[in-house]
Amino acid sequence: MRLWMLVVATIVLSFLSLFIGAIDIKPSDLLDWDSDKMQIFLMSRVPRLMAIILAGAGMGISGLIMQSLSRNKFVSPTTSGTLDAAKLGIVVSMIFFTSVGYMEKIIFSFTFALIGMMVFMRLLESIKFKDVIFVPLIGIMYGNIIGAISTFLAYEADVLQSVDTFFLGSFTLVVSGRYELLYVAVPAIFLAYLYANKFTVAGMGEDFAKNLGLSYRTVLNLGLVLVAIISTTVVLTVGIIPFLGLIVPNLVSLYMGDNLRKTIPHTIFLGAAFLLMCDILSRLIVYPFEIPVNTTVAVIGSAIFLVMLFRGKAYAKK
Repeated sequence: MRLWMLVVATIVLSFLSLFIGAIDIKPSDLLDWDSDKMQIFLMSRVPRLMAIILAGAGMGISGLIMQSLSRNKFVSPTTSGTLDAAKLGIVVSMIFFTSVGYMEKIIFSFTFALIGMMVFMRLLESIKFKDVIFVPLIGIMYGNIIGAISTFLAYEADVLQSVDTFFLGSFTLVVSGRYELLYVAVPAIFLAYLYANKFTVAGMGEDFAKNLGLSYRTVLNLGLVLVAIISTTVVLTVGIIPFLGLIVPNLVSLYMGDNLRKTIPHTIFLGAAFLLMCDILSRLIVYPFEIPVNTTVAVIGSAIFLVMLFRGKAYAKK
């Protein structure tokens, strides 16, 4: 888990990503600035690469913050209902506020994601049996309830197909002008790094944080806001990508420990490299067609998640 190795892997995978697709583009084709392939490269391949890197890094950081604040290695935006709540916000805006614009939908999604996380954190505080495996199962059930509400509302309003298509995790439709929202995750990640030490202290418990003079609730709320911002931008741009915020922080902490200041750079590059790898596989498995990247991430991520579950408490406490 050397940082330079992750950087090199990200660079290599980024180069491969730029030249893999239904339309064959070679580096030599880029010498002609006015060619069709050059335009495809600039309008599709480069934006897609940037979207993958930002989404992978952002979801990795989101999971890292949530696991620290909840003190549970199996908590992430996927297993805490965050992504489902963000989806519910969009569904509500589509059904009950049909005249709202894109920015209003972002606000709806962010608000619902933030509320969803706050409710989940309250649930954790009220649960006496805080087993490392039991807590994420509660989160998954909580997310399924929110997802069921979204599905019911969408079905009743006859927009279920539109909603499912909107939230299908895929980079296929990412082009210039349709991914820039993801850049909002950059300052959120920067703030996460600035407050990394405080998140680490808050992750040791409310009493411990207060004894060190830390405003626990302020730090907790800031962390939840950052996670909501990142999750919302990813969901609205490329759809729901499962397991990414769960397995990437776990793999990093397995080798680097739980000091967020040290693990954030590794999490950024591992998240980007992992999502790049999954996206490349999605494009190659049925080439020249493409599998939605959320399917590939779900298959690989669920396998890793099961391995972590079988390792149980001994792994989760590392």
